[in-house]
Amino acid sequence: MTKKKQQKQQKEDHIEAKDEASIANEKSLDLEAQLAEAQQSAKENWDKLLRSQAEMENLKRRTAKDLEKAHKYALDGFVKALLEVKDSLSMGLKSAMDKNATLEHTIEGLELTNKVFNSTLEKFGVETIDPIGETFNPELHEAVTMVPMPDKESNTVLEVVQVGLTLNNRLVRPAMVIVVQ
Repeated sequence: MTKKKQQKQQKEDHIEAKDEASIANEKSLDLEAQLAEAQQSAKENWDKLLRSQAEMENLKRRTAKDLEKAHKYALDGFVKALLEVKDSLSMGLKSAMDKNATLEHTIEGLELTNKVFNSTLEKFGVETIDPIGETFNPELHEAVTMVPMPDKESNTVLEVVQVGLTLNNRLVRPAMVIVVQ
């Protein structure tokens, strides 16, 4: 090989080496940019995770506090409604003790108080079971006694000794009844 050819070959090798170095440098810069981008994304995701965890903890605390209040004040509305009945009873007692009180006025006051009391119970989902003339149902009625009556249909409620009660369709107290045998 001649010297010129050698020099030319060295130049080409040098240019190739330079190109390879610049390509390697570009790749390195590209990898560094990708790494920085990935680190930034990881940091953002970590922040999101921490915020989500904090939000869940706050939600847990808030829910626990709301549940505690619900248990504590669940009967608040019911008690306020019963105060109306209490006031009515107090006024009835006061008027019954009046010198000019009559039996009719006292009975009228008691009927009004009973009406207010029943409407208050209905407002809160309490319904009465008054099954006169209905077929005896052991799930809702409790037979106190059975009376033989040939002119009445067997297993029919003849008389209600004590009305039963349900709360939102759930039995609270069965109706105590006298049943035709």
